[in-house]
Amino acid sequence: MSQLSEGAVAPDFAGINQQGEPINLKMFKGKKVILYFYPKDDTPGCTAESCNLSDNYEFWISKGFEIIGVSPDSEASHAKFASKYGLKFNLIADTDKVVLQAYGVWGEKMNYGKTYMGVIRTTFVIDENGFIQKVFKKVDTKEHTDQISKELLIK
Repeated sequence: MSQLSEGAVAPDFAGINQQGEPINLKMFKGKKVILYFYPKDDTPGCTAESCNLSDNYEFWISKGFEIIGVSPDSEASHAKFASKYGLKFNLIADTDKVVLQAYGVWGEKMNYGKTYMGVIRTTFVIDENGFIQKVFKKVDTKEHTDQISKELLIK
């Protein structure tokens, strides 16, 4: 499946967050959403990206955004990750890779000459009406808030 592009309708999704609560995109209708997909809890790049967004959570909330992270890790892994780093937003456990596939971010990757299936780190900014406003395929994990805010001209 190919990745979604800007202007497309964001696929609705349903999942379970780190507290065991159901989460779906419809719950955020009328709000902008930063939906980021990352490979694995508590790894260097994923931790940097998640902590950068969490450290700037109040900024995003003040601008009308919600943040949702998605990875194929379990609910228990997400709970441990969120607790360890004080993450302030929902992390969806997509162990069946339904959301990852709907957004076209589960695919073939290569590392050290080996090909394997995995999460293609991507962030989607979804507007209040459910349309994809921006897609970030080359994520700056350490400065993701700056990357998003500069591209969207948010101060």
